[in-house]
Amino acid sequence: MEHPEQTFLLYDGVILLGSALLLVLVFRKLGLGATLGYLVAGAIVGPSVLGLVGDAEGKIGIAELGIVMLLFVVGLELAPSRLWRLRKEIFGLGLMQVVLCGLALTAAIGLFTGFGWATALAIGLPLALSSTAQVLPMLQASGRLHTPFGERAFSTLLFQDISIIPLITIIAALGAGSADHGPPGWQLALTALAAVAGLIAVGRFGLRPMFRLIGRLGEREMFVVAALFVVVAAAALMVALGLSPALGAFVAGVMLADSPYRHELEADVEPFRSILLGLFFVSVGMMLDLSAIAERPAFVFAMAAGVIVIKTAVIFGLGRLFGLPWRGALALGLLLSQGGEFGFVLFAQAQGAGLLDAETSSLVGAVVTLSMATTPFLMQATERLRREPDSREIREGPPGDTSDVLVVGYGRFGQTTAQMLMASGLGVTLIDSDAARIDIAREFGSRVYFGDGTRIDLLRQAGAEQVRAIAFCMDGDEPDVSLVEAVHHAFPQARLMVRAYDRRSVMDLSDAPVCSVVREVYESAIEMARRTMQVLDLDESEILHAEETYRSVDRKRLDAQSEAGDLRAAKEIMITRPRET
Repeated sequence: MEHPEQTFLLYDGVILLGSALLLVLVFRKLGLGATLGYLVAGAIVGPSVLGLVGDAEGKIGIAELGIVMLLFVVGLELAPSRLWRLRKEIFGLGLMQVVLCGLALTAAIGLFTGFGWATALAIGLPLALSSTAQVLPMLQASGRLHTPFGERAFSTLLFQDISIIPLITIIAALGAGSADHGPPGWQLALTALAAVAGLIAVGRFGLRPMFRLIGRLGEREMFVVAALFVVVAAAALMVALGLSPALGAFVAGVMLADSPYRHELEADVEPFRSILLGLFFVSVGMMLDLSAIAERPAFVFAMAAGVIVIKTAVIFGLGRLFGLPWRGALALGLLLSQGGEFGFVLFAQAQGAGLLDAETSSLVGAVVTLSMATTPFLMQATERLRREPDSREIREGPPGDTSDVLVVGYGRFGQTTAQMLMASGLGVTLIDSDAARIDIAREFGSRVYFGDGTRIDLLRQAGAEQVRAIAFCMDGDEPDVSLVEAVHHAFPQARLMVRAYDRRSVMDLSDAPVCSVVREVYESAIEMARRTMQVLDLDESEILHAEETYRSVDRKRLDAQSEAGDLRAAKEIMITRPRET
């Protein structure tokens, strides 16, 4: 029995994934980034070139979930306290960027294209928005998301996402002559506030108990299902209210940013985000109308160049106004110089309101795509100019994330280890997979994140690429040598410390790339023997001699056992009877 739709879906999937894989590898090799590879792949297989895959609009509708998940992950990295700290950048820099870039682009379009002012405004305002889907991954890949520069870029992008609501209202008002231009702006604003408040309440009183229950059940797959449910449900709520789905996912992420499940959620969503975001850019490339460009190439290229120049200039000035050095301000301007994915949404709104015809909408869509394609080239071409000599920019990670040591396992062993490290002034990030233990720790003021600390992706989300040491303090009598080797390979800068159950565990880890292996009861047993000798009134010199003798014999035995791989090696030197006095 044939299933035509299923066959076409599989066929499209093979073509899209295969072309994306090939082109992204090529563009990565050339140092141009993955985004441009996805765009070119979409353009080649799309209707404008080979015509191997169609229905770009339908695919981009699904792929927009990648943007939603991206905003959810970003929200997870922003505790409400940090978001409040960025209010000046969000509602100052962000607001000024959208308004000034929108007006400057509107003026240029009105003066040089012959469009009426209403049409120019309907084109200029959407072009003021930048590509969150392109810029945030670039910031994450370069490690600059949590720097002062990255915070300004993120704050601007966040306000752009929020501004979708008033921009839709403005375009609807400009097209007031159409049959239906949606609810008034004040109603949209009140709806947005009510929706955000509802998400905050659900996040505080519903999501955390749900994740706590799943954590206690120990079902890893349920965490993935729950994470995807939260993202999709938050986005669906916003869409139902006529608002930006990305805004809902972002709010949901912020509500879970200071929860102990943050790192686990981030690691679970990340693979889906990466795949869908790549598919989004492939879909954008498919929507590129090369015939429209071929008919009016001078218009499209000149307009794309104008967008880049105007936005770079305006954002450069704003960056300087908000305290960035000129190199940082230039980098910010170039990074945000492209049009954004929400421009397609607003152009569709403008077309529906009668402000744009189909041909003009296709042309300005091509301008957005072309401007997005230029960003990797611009950043690469200006790298030397933008690079600060002897830069001392301080990275400010989320609270508790920029740490010196990552401690995996917060049981009786990990608690002592972590408290001694913190007593010395070292920053410590704590991870444990026992939800009940985490709840108890929080009652005592300890902030422990939920997650499987043996997963490389979760360790990376927890900041393992920056820490100076990773201490594995989990219980268990079978050491995972392959895990230690994988962690060392992934995070070579981190010194690895491993808790061992007994001397067999130490033997197994003898050739592993660790700095130190600590037997969990070794020192406590020695201390027990010391105190026993003290209560029996032995001299301190005798106690010290006994301790040194035992440590020396034990070390020699362990070396011999590790070398031979045999627990019985050097058994003849083991202390089995009292020494002669």
